[in-house]
Amino acid sequence: MKALRRFVFDQDGATTVDWVVLTASIVAINIILIINVLEDGMSTNASWISDRAAQAVADAGR
Repeated sequence: MKALRRFVFDQDGATTVDWVVLTASIVAINIILIINVLEDGMSTNASWISDRAAQAVADAGR
């Protein structure tokens, strides 16, 4: 029973958990930001490619 009580009130791992949560939060925020930046660039490139493909099809039909 003494070992269980000591385990329940032990605070040694609390700091580690705090750092893990903080690090995971920072990583998640950065991933979201990177995805947003890449998504905008990819959308622009996809539009450019679509326009060029449509123009090539139109030119081929002449």
